[in-house]
Amino acid sequence: MNPSEQRAAGEAAGDDDRSCATIVVARWAGYCYGVERALRIAEEAGVALAPPIYTLGPLIHNPSVVERLARRGIAAIDDLDQVARGTVIVRTHGVDPEVVAAAQARGLAVIDATCPFVNVAHQKAEVLREQGYIPVILGERDHPEVVGLLAWAGPKAVVVEDADELRLRDMRGKRVGVVVQTTQTRDNLARLVSRLAPAARETLVFNTICDATGKRQAAAQQLARSVDVVIVVGGRNSANTTRLTSLCRVIQPRTWHIETAAELEGAWLAGARRVGVTAGASTPEDEIDAAVARIRELVGQ
Repeated sequence: MNPSEQRAAGEAAGDDDRSCATIVVARWAGYCYGVERALRIAEEAGVALAPPIYTLGPLIHNPSVVERLARRGIAAIDDLDQVARGTVIVRTHGVDPEVVAAAQARGLAVIDATCPFVNVAHQKAEVLREQGYIPVILGERDHPEVVGLLAWAGPKAVVVEDADELRLRDMRGKRVGVVVQTTQTRDNLARLVSRLAPAARETLVFNTICDATGKRQAAAQQLARSVDVVIVVGGRNSANTTRLTSLCRVIQPRTWHIETAAELEGAWLAGARRVGVTAGASTPEDEIDAAVARIRELVGQ
């Protein structure tokens, strides 16, 4: 369990008999191992290496953290054409291996900060391609992790965001393999497999949803059942954070997604006796703490 998880594990942040509202932080919230690892890699590179240093895309999906890195001289770029020299750090979401080869061919140093769980998904996608399966990727088409998975899965791969998008006529009697964006829900995977399995001749499923994602989703849902309002903290460009918001909102309609504590509105908390706080895997501890502090102010603690 990482430090942010230890801080949040099972604790009520802000229980105060003087207030009519109790603030409860989800048991699992904030940075996961892959994010902490990527940030450590970037910070160590910033100390040890000469500039310029870049990340290929945002290192993680949290705008404030990306801004902090930029202030320390580690800027995010969208394309290799934007740099002529220096070091490029591969983001946590991974990239097409051809991009890494292109960077090295240009004489750029490359540091790989891809999340280890995403690397596993890459390996499984490659297995499906090499063994002749039709690879089905369950995930968000435009998400950088899925773009990378497509590169590893090969030209026959198809991407679906849910089971209803499956073109079963293309799968009937075929050998079909499934690999999953690491931030997907297990329910979404189960629906896909239950629809696919009767049609395919053979189905090979690699459940590449990362353990940290599952824990955060389960903890967020448990939290949503026990509170009057849920505040989800994290980048709006973060797939796992937006999914936490969706999962909580199904259970507790009074669910709000914020990037910073400054976005909180007192009206959201009106009449609430218990306010729940959760956060995506790319949300730093100080942003969770700031949200809790602001909620305390708004409820009069």
